[in-house]
Amino acid sequence: AILGPPEVNITSCPNCINVTIKLPTSHLRDKGKLLSLTDIYEELDYNITLISLDGEHKRPRQKTTEEVFSTVIEELYPNRNYCVSVEVSASLNRHSTPSPWKCVTADSEAQQGYHAVAVAGALCVSLIIAAVLKCVHAAGFIFPKISFPQSLV
Repeated sequence: AILGPPEVNITSCPNCINVTIKLPTSHLRDKGKLLSLTDIYEELDYNITLISLDGEHKRPRQKTTEEVFSTVIEELYPNRNYCVSVEVSASLNRHSTPSPWKCVTADSEAQQGYHAVAVAGALCVSLIIAAVLKCVHAAGFIFPKISFPQSLV
């Protein structure tokens, strides 16, 4: 039986990409229940191939016992496009189909910092507007204080 392809999703993080992998389904059943690959093989190997401007890099083979798992590829160049393909195999079965390529651009640290500055700036502007409105209200420009007749005071 040929294993694969796994389901792969990638998201960007500062100078890195986060790869989420869902193992392919098996077609074997036990008492009507569809068996997962971890039910059959217990431990599986996965290989991640990374493509960028520098060319193709095969990451060291790693092992998993989980159906869905994530791994982070770090120390990447910011604002550069990276594509990933994942291949899953087992010690008893090396026949596999790699996942289709998925691509994403790695974030830069600066973009993350910029987001925090933008939020802080918006908060400051809101506070300044609130303070100005409070002063204007206190000075009586908005909702001027109604003067009651002396008999009601």
